[in-house]
Amino acid sequence: MASPPPSEQPGAATAEADTISKVLIVMGAIGFARLITAMEAEAMPLVHNFKLDEAPADESIFPKDAPWIRYHGKYKSLHIDLVRPGKDIIFGVDSVGTVSAALLTYASIQTLKPDLIINAGTAGGFNAKGASVGDVYLASDVAFHDRRIPIPVFDTYGVGARKAFATPNLLNELNFKAGKLSTGDSLDMAPQDEEAIVSNDATVKDMEGAAVAYVADMFSTPAIFVKAVTDIVDGEKPTAEEFLMNLRAVTTTLELAVVKVVDFISGKHISDL
Repeated sequence: MASPPPSEQPGAATAEADTISKVLIVMGAIGFARLITAMEAEAMPLVHNFKLDEAPADESIFPKDAPWIRYHGKYKSLHIDLVRPGKDIIFGVDSVGTVSAALLTYASIQTLKPDLIINAGTAGGFNAKGASVGDVYLASDVAFHDRRIPIPVFDTYGVGARKAFATPNLLNELNFKAGKLSTGDSLDMAPQDEEAIVSNDATVKDMEGAAVAYVADMFSTPAIFVKAVTDIVDGEKPTAEEFLMNLRAVTTTLELAVVKVVDFISGKHISDL
């Protein structure tokens, strides 16, 4: 008896649905008013490497007043969309933080329907947890450290701890470090934030990861978090000073890491990760 065509074989529909064909890269970072901002420093090498084109303003998939920027193109077997929040329309600085990240992720999921989200960016690392400048981490868990709601159940909601999408094969193949990511809207670390970060058992901290994870979970979209360490939060140097000193070098490290991730993903199924 002849075998049924591939589309009719058991499990074929599941395998097809599991194929990764559309990847959304959500960039995020701490911005400073310098010759080159952090977000631009992180995003542009990837734009060039993947040969992505910037979407013209008159063809934007986003609301006309939104400052969000999108690049898109074909890379190997994947269609890649790379988005970043752009600049605040009032203050003219990078739209950093959880609000911008959540809004951008929501709009991108709704319009682009990605199979997988990669949140890529820089992060502060903790020496006490073994982090060093230039390390690349694949987050195993994400949580907030500055949403304090001291009411039963609401306190747990505020922390918002959740697992990142598990990628054991990717982690082993690329030999990245694994660690927990803690997210907040401040560059510095107040004593209450530090206490929460320790409670979160975090190795790295950023300003958007947990917000991206929240929206991704809402719409059942797998998300992974690639973070390159620019500064040691519990080190001797001031955070902003160390961040700026290491930004260019770590940006190159981040670019290479994301390219490796995308190369690994190309031609694979979600279940292969």
